[in-house]
Amino acid sequence: MLNKSIAELSHSLQAKKISSHELTQFFLERIKKLDPQLNSFITVTEQQALDAAKKADAQLAQGKAGPLTGIPIAQKDIFCTLGVKTSCGSKMLDNFISPYDATVIKRFNEAGMVMLGKTNMDEFAMGSSNENSYYGSVKNPWNVEYVPGGSSGGSAAAVAASLAPVATGTDTGGSIRQPAALCGISGIKPTYGRISRYGMIAFASSLDQGGLFAKSAEDLAWVLNTMAGFDENDSTSANIAVPDYTNTLNDSLKGLRIGLPKEFFSDALDKDIGNAIQTAIKVYEKLGATFHEINLPNTSLSIPAYYVIAPAECSSNLARFDGVRYGHRCEDPKDLEDLYKRSRSEGFGKEVTRRIMIGTYALSAGYYDAYYIKAQKIRRLVADDFRKAFKSVDVILGPTTPSPAFKLGEKTSDPISMYLSDIYTIAVNLAGLPGMSIPAGFTKGLPIGMQLIGNAFAEARLLNVAHAYQKETDWHTKTPEGF
Repeated sequence: MLNKSIAELSHSLQAKKISSHELTQFFLERIKKLDPQLNSFITVTEQQALDAAKKADAQLAQGKAGPLTGIPIAQKDIFCTLGVKTSCGSKMLDNFISPYDATVIKRFNEAGMVMLGKTNMDEFAMGSSNENSYYGSVKNPWNVEYVPGGSSGGSAAAVAASLAPVATGTDTGGSIRQPAALCGISGIKPTYGRISRYGMIAFASSLDQGGLFAKSAEDLAWVLNTMAGFDENDSTSANIAVPDYTNTLNDSLKGLRIGLPKEFFSDALDKDIGNAIQTAIKVYEKLGATFHEINLPNTSLSIPAYYVIAPAECSSNLARFDGVRYGHRCEDPKDLEDLYKRSRSEGFGKEVTRRIMIGTYALSAGYYDAYYIKAQKIRRLVADDFRKAFKSVDVILGPTTPSPAFKLGEKTSDPISMYLSDIYTIAVNLAGLPGMSIPAGFTKGLPIGMQLIGNAFAEARLLNVAHAYQKETDWHTKTPEGF
């Protein structure tokens, strides 16, 4: 059960070789035993999971089960879940019990999947290390003195440690791909609009996108079939048909044109990561792909543009948390102004406060044109770079991160250094494109991630390219010692 793929688990359930109750109990026991070392879960929904497993077993017995019926899943604590605390890793929502299910949660429930619990995350998805959570830092299973990446670090750590076979995440500037890379697993951020954002608590609405973590691209394809699709409750949801992502996994790569952005291979890239990418290139050449150097000249502007746009949108989205309707409320406020000030200052952590202040400043009179409008113009230039590149290549390949995981506490006093860890991922969000990270090696005992970037709604192609690599290598099968 421990290292079986989603397909293998599904076949075992369908063939009655194992029950969903047994499978669920197995993962719940692992969480109970091992998660104290990692802190990857905020809430474990044990009874709810066992009840869902019992229901799944009944469907399996009646022959009414789908391919994911009875498969356990962990949910990032940013997706509203009926009757369960949905905290977003923040004191502000520590007492919030969601009155409804996010569309993503609803779809998995309808597919018969079993939720094990809600995973830890950087507060309101703001962070690259999962050190910004009200519930404490998440640890990297490969070395618990190191960060797992963020903001979806809880989900990444849970999958890497085999506490769940698959987990959801969200990606605003790299928050699926970066922790997937640092934890040595596969993670996909689909095209903006491919996954419903209804019930997904907003950080930056024009950038946020839900996605998945699993051990392999094949596992991602199986689960993405259920997660993706149009939702009339989300005005930004794309009304475009979703293919069966498993159908094209084994397509040939002969003639595939892969772009290598020269901006991704500068002196800032860790030498071992660069060497791992070069080794991966040889694997793809053997499979029939050709490589072409491309230019993404505005890549260096992605981070400054992102850190104007994202805080501006966060400033607007988080204005609703005022201590009046729901969430944290200060004790004995003197008046309305005191209620607002103390509820927000007590409820939000340092990084969230920093970004709200930056965003409010960027949107203020006299600065809106100088900062926010200019950042949006740069965003268009970044998207144009990709548009031009995809006229000559099918997929773009490069490193996911400039360095492997760093030690807990190493960058907490230097937010700029922390922001730079997303240098290769942020541009993909600004352009709204799909991207994924897959394991490509190790350096000093820590995983290396390789990023694949596709054209809009080309998730099937990305999964195919990743799966072809994983059939030739075994990096995705490696597991951390002790887990």
